[in-house]
Amino acid sequence: MARQKGIIKLKGTIGDITFYKSKDGYIAREKGGVDPSRIANDPAYQRTRENGMEFGRAGKAGKVLRNAIRTLLLNASDSRMVSRLTKAMIKVIQADLVSIRVLRNVIDGEAELLTGFEFNAGGVLSTTLFAPYVANIDRVTGLVSVNFEPFVARDMINAPGGSTHFKLRTAGTEVDFEAQTSVTQMAESDILPLDGPITQQIVLENNVTAASTKVLFAVIGIEFYQLVNTEMYPLKNGAYNALSIVSVSGI
Repeated sequence: MARQKGIIKLKGTIGDITFYKSKDGYIAREKGGVDPSRIANDPAYQRTRENGMEFGRAGKAGKVLRNAIRTLLLNASDSRMVSRLTKAMIKVIQADLVSIRVLRNVIDGEAELLTGFEFNAGGVLSTTLFAPYVANIDRVTGLVSVNFEPFVARDMINAPGGSTHFKLRTAGTEVDFEAQTSVTQMAESDILPLDGPITQQIVLENNVTAASTKVLFAVIGIEFYQLVNTEMYPLKNGAYNALSIVSVSGI
């Protein structure tokens, strides 16, 4: 693989060289690879087919989770989030010690491995929000809650330059990876000043199905704003907003 240089950038195929644009710039690479029909039928590629099936299963699982919290992702995700989440889902599937290799899945895997997943590499929750909080998932009642103790924002939030205010957001989501459905409820704080006094206790509660038998997630996000002439504007289209899975209750 090589990078294209020069004023004119090429796209398409010339001979055995393919030119295309990626997130890393304009790339040129030699055509090659194994014939798809051979991969699909040759016994020598059995492991390749199995890996492909699990990769596809991980991709679908990631999409179900993304759809469950899409409203939050609109303001807090990076360009490589989908591939990073798929990679994390593969690890969950590979932790399935019950199913045979070709049938390993998220349900029988370790969904708890998704704890700590950051949806925005440009705004990481663990290095942005230092305020003490407790996230709790109650399967019996279906209550997914996050309790923030009072804190001083200028001391407990690593805010990006230009921001004047912030808002905390949470989501409780119940995901059925087999049926590819979800139940989600979200909550948010008021928009608060970064230079304000100590906050009051902030309790954000989200309800999902009581006594659920599906995987439950607790998600926390923080969004930044800039106050200009009495109007509140999202800071740089959410480039520095953080969103993370902070707790998972598997089956």
